Amino acid sequence: MPNCVERGSVPIHAGIAGALLCALVACSGTGSNGSAPGAKGGKKGGGDVPVTVAVAATKNVPVEVQVIGHVEAYATISVKAQVTGELMNAHFQEGDYVKKNDLLFNIDPRPLQAALNQAIANVAHDQAALGQAQANLARDTAQAQYADASASRYAQLYQEKVVSRDQTEQFRTTAAAANQAVEADKAAIESAKAAIGASQAAVDNARVQLSYTEIKSPLDGRLGSFTVKPGNVVMANSVELCTINQIEPIYVTFGVPESQLPAIKQYMALGKLPVRAAPQDDNNAPSENGTLTFVDNSVDMTTGTITLKGTFPNTDRRLWPGQYVRATLRLTTQPNATTVPNEAVMTGQNGSYVYVVKADRSVDTRNVVAGARVGQDMVIQSGLQPGETVVTEGQLRLAPGSHVVVRQGGGGTGGRRAAADQAPAATPEAAPAVAAGEKAAPAASGEHKGRGGRGGRGGKEGRKGPPQD
Repeated sequence: MPNCVERGSVPIHAGIAGALLCALVACSGTGSNGSAPGAKGGKKGGGDVPVTVAVAATKNVPVEVQVIGHVEAYATISVKAQVTGELMNAHFQEGDYVKKNDLLFNIDPRPLQAALNQAIANVAHDQAALGQAQANLARDTAQAQYADASASRYAQLYQEKVVSRDQTEQFRTTAAAANQAVEADKAAIESAKAAIGASQAAVDNARVQLSYTEIKSPLDGRLGSFTVKPGNVVMANSVELCTINQIEPIYVTFGVPESQLPAIKQYMALGKLPVRAAPQDDNNAPSENGTLTFVDNSVDMTTGTITLKGTFPNTDRRLWPGQYVRATLRLTTQPNATTVPNEAVMTGQNGSYVYVVKADRSVDTRNVVAGARVGQDMVIQSGLQPGETVVTEGQLRLAPGSHVVVRQGGGGTGGRRAAADQAPAATPEAAPAVAAGEKAAPAASGEHKGRGGRGGRGGKEGRKGPPQD
């Protein structure tokens, strides 16, 4: 069959054979690298696996509970008018900070001032009535004394048969009537005193009502928006004028799982537990420090959590009512805990495990019990000893017994560069083969160029092969 290609080109069947050869080489390279996780042959034929390692360290680790909570005002006051009248003035703007006893609003005081004046006048009237009753008592007391003396004298004369019995009885009756008048005067005095007390109470009540026309702040805090503007008529105890939130100090309220309750109670018995709060959406913001001051008296049955509150001084006013924060409750500090980087701990069917690098640069899997996470580290409760070396990057290419070479750059770009440095160098005869392959078949050997020396050799052999049908 005549040759169907020109000089310098590659026959079609030869190109296909070269492509199949390259595919076989690529498959062989994949198997030799051990890229399939868990393959027993990963350590054979592919060389050492480049990995990044870290040494298990010992440090004092805080035992903490981290949850999302929200900020709650230490106290919230709803400001309402206690008397009816026209709202005259507002002495602060919305959102201002106020101190205790600062004047906030004025209500028209004139009607209540008139009521106070009337009550004071009633007190004066009752005091005058008391004076009159006391004068009557003095008069009637004198008359009663004279009547008693007359009745005694006439009784003596009756014994001497000087006066009649009728005259004696008359003077005795007059003395008894005078004494009863004295008792009536005493009762009138008591009545006048009671009237004065009632009138004085009316005065005090009028003064209290008049004081309600000046609405003052009951605490230090920040004003909310005004719902009623000056000039409107307000009714007693019906309309909220504004609210005041106390934010120094302030609460942070958060819920923790009920499983943490025994530990919280245990460590609370030893002293105050510190609480940190930081804005939820800003990882670089400084944390506010407070103490745990409240544990709810019951567990929420719907969520299985219990509500806690931490009290914060909040002198710089960074925490704001209603704000969501990351709350961290520190229970205690665990001394001499074994820690490794988070990325070193893998999860499998049997739980957590790590790859431990042995002295001969081979690796082995080790089941571990992972504890709390502290920053970028993970606490290992058991299964690993301090000082042992674990793999932190490159675990997917490892299997028990694989040999590794430690990369110098860690992860990221440096790790990839270190892996490239560990790759085997090309053989000397590969370079001319690539050059010959490219010169012989520029159109059909593009894939072989990407495969390196093997592709070049395939292209060269394809050019020298016999013509195919």
